[in-house]
Amino acid sequence: MIDQAALAAALAEYLPRQRWFAGGEAEAADVTLSSMRILRDGDWPVLVQVLVDARAHGHTDVATYQLVLGLRPVGSREAFLEGKPEAIVSELATDRGTVLVYDAAIDPELTVALLHHMAPEEQVERARYLGADQSNTSVVFDERLIMKLFRRLAHGPNPDAEVTRALGEVGFANVAEPVAEWRKGDFDFALVNRFLVGGADGFSLALLSLRDLYDRRCPPAEAGGDFAFDASRLGSTTAEMHLALAEAFGTVPGTPEEWADDMEAQLARVRLEGVDSGRVHHVYQRLRTINDPGPALRVHGDYHLGQVMRTDSGWYILDFEGEPDRPLEERRRPSSPLRDVAGQVRSFHYAAQVSLREWGTEVDEELMALADAWEHRNRVSFVAGYLGAPGAGAVLPAVDADRRLVQVAFELDKAVYEVGYEQAHRPDWVDIPLAAIHRLLEATP
Repeated sequence: MIDQAALAAALAEYLPRQRWFAGGEAEAADVTLSSMRILRDGDWPVLVQVLVDARAHGHTDVATYQLVLGLRPVGSREAFLEGKPEAIVSELATDRGTVLVYDAAIDPELTVALLHHMAPEEQVERARYLGADQSNTSVVFDERLIMKLFRRLAHGPNPDAEVTRALGEVGFANVAEPVAEWRKGDFDFALVNRFLVGGADGFSLALLSLRDLYDRRCPPAEAGGDFAFDASRLGSTTAEMHLALAEAFGTVPGTPEEWADDMEAQLARVRLEGVDSGRVHHVYQRLRTINDPGPALRVHGDYHLGQVMRTDSGWYILDFEGEPDRPLEERRRPSSPLRDVAGQVRSFHYAAQVSLREWGTEVDEELMALADAWEHRNRVSFVAGYLGAPGAGAVLPAVDADRRLVQVAFELDKAVYEVGYEQAHRPDWVDIPLAAIHRLLEATP
């Protein structure tokens, strides 16, 4: 239907504009189409699944990406196309005339068709696109189902599908119930879960708490939006998640040498400006010699406030895919649960700093001190909630000093990862993780 060479040329310009493409702000990509499958033909619109192998100009790593494309006659005046130039691929010639090619995820009719392809028994009427500011793409149906389209593919089970299913099988209730999976050959393409109606993500709730704090200019414990109770409950739920992961996937002895190797590899992938890398290496070297690292188990791997939702019945945990810029093998490998603890602790710092940026140009020393106090109060509450959960000690180092060192090493590793992420996607924010690295190094002997 579409000339594949013309489509590949159009995608070479389209892919670098997408948040989920691993290429930063490259001007173009090298693209090879590996497969093209028509999922809905006949009357307009047409739905096509395309897999491509692509890399940004100037990069060496090639990755496989999934695109679901809609085709409509040129001149279509559909309301969903308005204000979404980033979703338009191109106008291309076909055997049915020239068509507009676009991201089908924004088309309610085609996303319903895609859901029926995955789960024929589900009858839905409305589809709501959740936006593209993430590593995958999500669509909500009738406010009861949510479909996640995986964009960057890897051979083998997608961790989000794999872990969500396994947690449900061992009775962990704080994940969204799986409904359907779309898998073919060695790739997972999409996942459908129950939608958490009335839920609010943790990062948005943290920002509300901080806005109230900055407006009132009082100690965090006295602010009406104090977040500490929620932070403590989130800590308890996180420990329960790790115990369930240990049950579902088992545990192995912790391998601090391997963890440090991964950290060193991540450090080599990032340009750290103004940081003494030798001091970072020193922390990782101390990790290698630790006496009691605790067990290793399957972990979330990209744990932060944006990956959790609070509902009337408590916290729910989402998106077990891991950090998309790390190799899949590393993301699926057992690790210390303190890696997730460190990720959530880093998220409290991010929330406080992002909220300061929202405040505008009138940020003063008092507000900066309140940001630090809010972060400290909630990280302490979160860790206390975790440590206080029944059975949590079974997945942690037995000695507090060892636990703190493992957590610090993973916090440092997370901040290094964040530097690389911000350099590629939000250069104006790179000072947030850089400040954390300096602070961690100053506090670590």
